[in-house]
Amino acid sequence: MQRIGVMGAGAVGCYYGAMLARAGRAVTLIGRPQHVQAIERSGLRLQTSASDETISMRASTEPSGLRGAELVLFSVKSSDTEAAGRAMAPYLERGAAIVTLQNGVDNAERLAATLEREVIPACVYVALEMAGAGEVRHHGRGEVVLGRAPQSDTIAATLRAAGVPVEISGNVIGALWAKLVVNCAYNALSAIAQLPYGELVQGDGVPEVMRDVVDECLAVARAARVELPGDMHEAVRGIARSMPGQLSSTAQDLARRKKTEIDHLNGYVVRQGDQLGVPTPTNRALLALVRLLERKGNR
Repeated sequence: MQRIGVMGAGAVGCYYGAMLARAGRAVTLIGRPQHVQAIERSGLRLQTSASDETISMRASTEPSGLRGAELVLFSVKSSDTEAAGRAMAPYLERGAAIVTLQNGVDNAERLAATLEREVIPACVYVALEMAGAGEVRHHGRGEVVLGRAPQSDTIAATLRAAGVPVEISGNVIGALWAKLVVNCAYNALSAIAQLPYGELVQGDGVPEVMRDVVDECLAVARAARVELPGDMHEAVRGIARSMPGQLSSTAQDLARRKKTEIDHLNGYVVRQGDQLGVPTPTNRALLALVRLLERKGNR
């Protein structure tokens, strides 16, 4: 796959778009004007622990920039899934593969319903931030767990050729839920305290709150008959060790007075718990607190 479009040029879209463009693919990013203007003017700056480079690629504020793309990476905020899907629908090629790279567990299902065509879910494990207009900073990891579909092998080969580790899984919903559990444990608390993970877990009572969050998530997942891989409590503890300097995406959104994805993280667990009869008091409290901070920031 040579022609690739990225719908949603935030940190995730910019990072994977940059990796593919650096490997020689023709990439077009669809994003907000400030980022598009910076990328058109100077290229996309990609900073990692090992390098600091500027990568040339196309960028547009209009979904029409997706025309001709063989692969579309969909990485908008979860709350924008349907609206972004409707906006890009007229410009998608009939045979284009569409892959969701988003937080939350139901985006591929929602996007497929909007487009009335197959969408491949994927789970990404990567620590990133937008360091400025047209600048993305990589703090660690970068693996992709890709759902199994007829085009998955070709997509995986394209990503691997760009240096992106990829696993094709028949249980991508389990991987998405596992990431959801981690996000529920860290995102709201990091946002409320505005602390990176390494400092956050040293707070009095914080590990116990995180344990309660995880227990509630696991109870909801069991009720929904979702099979999660491995020991989630250990996986959650390991995040603070592997990414001690990372602020959650929710913390970054609050700091910039942007709408967060909390309704699709702890909020999703609360809604599913209500439907399935599973109590989720800790997730509900974190959801309420982040919503209050959103309102305060928007005044």
